[in-house]
Amino acid sequence: MKRVIRTFHVYESVLVLILLSFFAIKPLLAQGFFPMHDDTQVARVYEMTKSLKDGMFPVRWVPDLGYGYGYPIFNFYAPLSYYIGSLFSLIGFDSLTALKIMMGIGIVFSGISMYFLAREFWGEVGGVLSGMLYVYAPYHALEIYVRGDVAEFWAYAFIPLVFYAFVKLYKTQELRYVAIGSITYASIILSHNLTGLMVTLFIFVVLLFYCYFAYKRRKLFIVYSLLFTVFVGLLLSAFYWIPAILEMNYTNVLSQIGGGANFKEHFVCLSQLWESPWGFGGSTSGCIDGISFRIGKIHTILAIVTFMYSLLKWKKNKYESRALAAGFFGFLLSIFLLLQSSQFVWEAFPFMSFFQYPWRFLIMVVFFSSFMSGYFVHEMHEIHKASKIVSYIFVGIIISGLIINYVKLFNPQYVSSDLVTNYTNEKALQWTVSKISDEYMPKNFRKPNNENEVISHKFYVEKGDAVIVNSQEKTQYAKAEIISKSESMILIQTAYFPAWKIYIDRVNTPFKITQKGMEIKENPGKHVIEVKFEQTPLEKIANLMSLIGLFLLIIGIIRNNFFLFYEKTNG
Repeated sequence: MKRVIRTFHVYESVLVLILLSFFAIKPLLAQGFFPMHDDTQVARVYEMTKSLKDGMFPVRWVPDLGYGYGYPIFNFYAPLSYYIGSLFSLIGFDSLTALKIMMGIGIVFSGISMYFLAREFWGEVGGVLSGMLYVYAPYHALEIYVRGDVAEFWAYAFIPLVFYAFVKLYKTQELRYVAIGSITYASIILSHNLTGLMVTLFIFVVLLFYCYFAYKRRKLFIVYSLLFTVFVGLLLSAFYWIPAILEMNYTNVLSQIGGGANFKEHFVCLSQLWESPWGFGGSTSGCIDGISFRIGKIHTILAIVTFMYSLLKWKKNKYESRALAAGFFGFLLSIFLLLQSSQFVWEAFPFMSFFQYPWRFLIMVVFFSSFMSGYFVHEMHEIHKASKIVSYIFVGIIISGLIINYVKLFNPQYVSSDLVTNYTNEKALQWTVSKISDEYMPKNFRKPNNENEVISHKFYVEKGDAVIVNSQEKTQYAKAEIISKSESMILIQTAYFPAWKIYIDRVNTPFKITQKGMEIKENPGKHVIEVKFEQTPLEKIANLMSLIGLFLLIIGIIRNNFFLFYEKTNG
């Protein structure tokens, strides 16, 4: 009976979180769309859907971006949020509506995710408060309505769940939390690789902490389970992160490090974390940026007061006190990594330069502050055991203040009446959007100078007397029949990537890589040219690793359910 009541309370709390999150997603319900820094999102959902319809999975290549030459964006840019958006596009929604649905789900899901983690420590009401703080954090609004970083705020939503899985696995030793942990860890990596790297640093600390205490208790099963969880998470996402790391040299991805994205130019001033003007501009050096990096006064005050109060209660409940100490340590460490004083750390570890902007660590600042703040409600309930009304009133006041103060941040600069076709027509895809993000093109690729230079055909007779009689194109395949009266040079206007193979009359044919695609020599006569995207050996190995991870996960779930069934029937 207690379990039924507990489940009912969970449903109640989740419903409250969904309803209270309405104000954060309200702008998504309006017609049209709004500008953002990364104004490529509708196009990416459209291209992901097109690639899936063409039969490509996992999607690595998109055909229309890259000035019409295509490029392997989803080989390098984390794809999970776009897979989710494409699900809605595939069932009938247009790409713009599908994007809005995907964004709305990600926003609401972040609060639910934090609720489950905080609830393990602070109870139902504390979990709801932490969830709302996580949803209405100013940095969350910045990600959604200013930067438009869909991938990052989806990773943001998954972060609490991976720590929830570790906590539950340590407490219960149930294998289902291995599955939850590995899936959510993989989801963070597949949502946003940089956030995945960032979270991994903190996961490593948590693992050391739990493994140490498990080893002291001689609970080696917990140690193995925690390590296995991370291992399976890495396997599940291997199809993405292994090629993303090892094949990036084929593109201009590394050009994003340094220059305007040099981390040395983007440290945050301490005063900006308390108060900085809200804006829709960009990040610059110094203390006056075009965007705000405030943590949120409510978040900051609650986090600090909560930890200071917990010091007085340290001996009463060491488990909770340790959780708060870990949270406060993570909170301070994340703030430190935002500041100029941490530059020596960034310089000591070269991989840190991939983060580009130190203020990305605001994700972890918000995570830790939101988590800790639920403790205050938990303590109020402990003090006023006879009545929950005091803690309910307190939470009501905090959440009301939270929404009143921060809901204005959850609005775009303006909403235009643009239709989906404004984002997915040929010009938008091959020129407007392509200019925003072209770092996935080959290093030696020569960009068009204007939209008139954008290609209109995949096959082009560059030299000689030849005619293209008919052609067909898909994301991962192109075919043309060509009649040559003399030796001719045919240019396939597709950006080079080692996965591309060219066949003439079904014979694998070598080609020359040029600044505008791939060039082949055609002998006189009638020939069939086929261009196929065949995954590289590395990508195939990475796919196999993910399948092994999926197999281990399924076996683990079946094994866990078998033992649960056995316990019930022999109970």
